[in-house]
Amino acid sequence: MSARHDINAERELWDTYAESAFKPDAEPVFCWTQYSGHGPGPELLGAPATVLEIGCGTGRALAYLTGRGIKATGVDLSPVMVSKTREHWKATGARFECAEVLDYLADTTDTFDAVYSIFGAAWFTAPARLFPLVAERLTPGGAFVFSQPPAIPGAYGPQGMYKGGFAGPAMFTYRYSYTPRKWKRLLRGAGFADADVQVLDAPRTGHIGTLIGRATT
Repeated sequence: MSARHDINAERELWDTYAESAFKPDAEPVFCWTQYSGHGPGPELLGAPATVLEIGCGTGRALAYLTGRGIKATGVDLSPVMVSKTREHWKATGARFECAEVLDYLADTTDTFDAVYSIFGAAWFTAPARLFPLVAERLTPGGAFVFSQPPAIPGAYGPQGMYKGGFAGPAMFTYRYSYTPRKWKRLLRGAGFADADVQVLDAPRTGHIGTLIGRATT
């Protein structure tokens, strides 16, 4: 199965998301999971001087990292979201770029000690295309870390996902879901020297866990 991404349509989708997701009273926070205060923190990134967040959304994680002296850059597809984050977090020194992530990674000459995605671009971009580009932009020994929901058993590969309900304009995107074992193979195949992917259980039994992958060059 192949996914046919329409970047203009997806940009419209994420612009719509930005209008509701960004809160004017947003505070810096860094959490890999969908549960506040649950799971590991930024230590998974190692001790980076520079980081890149792909699919940076509201920018809260980047603002958290800049507050700890890290030079932080984020890239997001939505012009609406990037406009909001640039204004809200301008005092932090975080840099926000509006671009399609594959184009950004292919065009930039910058390198980073860590690249990460929190329910971001690593969930919505074909890993066979994304992972090699991430590996090229990492400094030697750099870390790539991503988190997202685990695959629904038996539903693997690109999965279509409507946004905004099931009535009205057909706004949809694709997310990519695999077993941890498959994610590790994809990372190794992209040139990472070491890779580990696990599903962290939710804080409440029977609730949705969080898939966390970490690979180093």
